[in-house]
Amino acid sequence: MQSVSIAPSAEPSEADIRLAYVWLIAFVAAFGGFLFGYDWVVIGGAKPFYEAYFHLHSPQAIAWANSSALVGCFLGSLIAGSLSDRYGRKAALAVAALGFAVSSIFTGWSFSFPAFIAWRILGGVAIGLASNISPTYIAEISPAQWRGRLVSLNQLALVIGILIAQLANWRIAQPVPSGATEAMIAASWNGQLGWRWMFSAVAIPALVLLVCTPLIPESPRWLMTRDRAGDAKAVLARIGGARYGEKGIATIRESLKNSPDDGWRALFSPAIRGLLLIGIVLAVLQQFSGINILFNYAEEVYRGAGYGVSDILFNIVITGAINLIFTLVAMGLVDRVGRRALMIFGCFGIGLSHLAASYAYHVGAQGIGILALTLSAIGCYAMSLAPVTWVLISEIFPNRVRASAVSVSVAALWVASFILTYTFPFLNSALGTSGTFLLYGGICLVGGRFVIAKVPETKGRSLEQMAVKASTSKIRQALEPLSQGEP
Repeated sequence: MQSVSIAPSAEPSEADIRLAYVWLIAFVAAFGGFLFGYDWVVIGGAKPFYEAYFHLHSPQAIAWANSSALVGCFLGSLIAGSLSDRYGRKAALAVAALGFAVSSIFTGWSFSFPAFIAWRILGGVAIGLASNISPTYIAEISPAQWRGRLVSLNQLALVIGILIAQLANWRIAQPVPSGATEAMIAASWNGQLGWRWMFSAVAIPALVLLVCTPLIPESPRWLMTRDRAGDAKAVLARIGGARYGEKGIATIRESLKNSPDDGWRALFSPAIRGLLLIGIVLAVLQQFSGINILFNYAEEVYRGAGYGVSDILFNIVITGAINLIFTLVAMGLVDRVGRRALMIFGCFGIGLSHLAASYAYHVGAQGIGILALTLSAIGCYAMSLAPVTWVLISEIFPNRVRASAVSVSVAALWVASFILTYTFPFLNSALGTSGTFLLYGGICLVGGRFVIAKVPETKGRSLEQMAVKASTSKIRQALEPLSQGEP
């Protein structure tokens, strides 16, 4: 098979990289991940209280309340590519921040169930935008040798957002007496006001992002697609020095000549089709691993293990802490161990944890054993599928089609997330918690086989080195030597 020529790297040396500046702008962009994480899981702690307030009883109403935001996530993902391609990554990030601020306030202060759903959907649009734009922007401003860690910063911010939401829910909620009825919960401070403040709190960091977005530079890769070479060179020079700016512009310009044209049609060209399939499968696998069930349906999962409402809220905080700790571990490993090894470890680690939890539920185990198995699954996820999926999706596509390809991949992620979240109450009713975790465990094991067979290693390659004009099989051939340890 004919090998693919890849442009020599224009990456700066470690000594030339202005790390403080790069980390600062990545940190601002990662605020989108923080808002994503908070808004994504806040509903888990608020769930017992808004359900009582709105008198939700049917599985359909409960599932719709939990999954309605995912409709917005899908819509936000679909428009993210066009929005960020047309107006730039910064403008799209500012729109997401504004969406978070408005939707969080109006969700919290909804007095009818239809209004609650409508504002949750708008919040989902903001999540869909942020989940596309933040990792894409960070990847496009990052030197290759730091890209894995910097893109993983977005996941770290997401995890911190999850943990802050869990802590806020726990601290805002007043203790719930054992055996409290729905009427008691609905009439309590938690049922009338507490859940409203849980949702509204995210408006503060959303406004911080809105104020900070104009202070960061535009993506140099996007600037080059708009023939703004001077601006792009200035951004690259500030990141890695004048030499990096000169060589980076030449390399990006060459990659744009060899890339497919702009537009959605380019996604189906022979050079992109296979990469798009990998991006979609990884995105779907991240959701069908079942981990988000442990966040969005923590009440049902831990109630089945014998915990009360107040203990459930505390257990949720523990899961957030584990998520944070192992995300930090992933950041230390992703540019050393590589993407493939972490993904393979994660798929099999999550799968085996789910299978063990399935058996524990089957034999009627309760308490600390179930908690330990869910924490094991979350730890494996936080080291692998959670951050590394976003890293891979943000870096495997050529410059001209990156925003559109990421948009499609992340849209598939949100479709999968909607299916996962909406179907859990029905699966839990039909198969029991044991059967449901058995299903998720099997999916993870199959996903591990897919990663072994199809996913290339991308660590250490510049975005332009991966943006070759070749068939999918040749792209894989060009990237595969890295997984075998070649320089």
